[in-house]
This record gives sequence, structure tokens and C-alpha cells, in this order.
Amino acid sequence: MTTLKCFSQIKKITIMESAFSPENVYKLKDSIVYAEGSVVSKIVNKTKGGNVTLFAFDKDQFLSEHTAPFDAIAIIIDGYGKITINKKDYTLAENEMIIMPANVPHAVYGIEKFKMLLIMLKD
Repeated sequence: MTTLKCFSQIKKITIMESAFSPENVYKLKDSIVYAEGSVVSKIVNKTKGGNVTLFAFDKDQFLSEHTAPFDAIAIIIDGYGKITINKKDYTLAENEMIIMPANVPHAVYGIEKFKMLLIMLKD
């Protein structure tokens, strides 16, 4: 587990290496836990073709606006949060998803505690 201090309003972001094994069944909601005042990130799988990562955002924690060179799909698996894409806000709840296009500014904000699965698709 690695803890990084970053983003002005985040007390810390915790990145956990994958603890997922092939041919096992996992409940996504139970596969990552919230941490007070933090954003927690847990790698599910990472390949040349893309990354799959779980995130748990505490209330009022966020990832500031940034761009990524690849499309990313955010699937909310618990609670609800706000995703801003190209200055337009989208509020998403459990079982909803949105595609964040490559090279378009986006940000993520925890209106309340929420968890999401992020799938980044590389070319």
C-alpha cells in the first residue's frame, strides 16, 4: 500500500496494489473501504490495453480537473458523486456510468461518500 499526499483538498490518497486473483468472484462494493478525509484507490488489473481501478471517495474529497490520454468509463457502485467533464457537471448514483473522453478535462467530487470502478481503455 502506498500513501501519497496530493490535491489541495485531499488529506491523502491511498493506492493499494491489486489483491484480486483470476477465477475468483468479488463483490465490488466490499472490495474497497472508505477512509476518513481520503480518496482510496485499489488496482483491480493493469495491462498494456488498459487499467481497471476501484476508488472510494470520502465526502467532499475530489480529484481536481485533469486530462487523460485515453477514454475512461466511470461506474458508480455505491453512493453518489459528481463528475465534471468539459465544465459540465453530472451527478451519478449507484449503477450509473459515464464515459470520460480522452484529452477532455474532467474532475471527480464526492458529494457524499461514494465508490466507483474506473476502466481506462488504452489504444
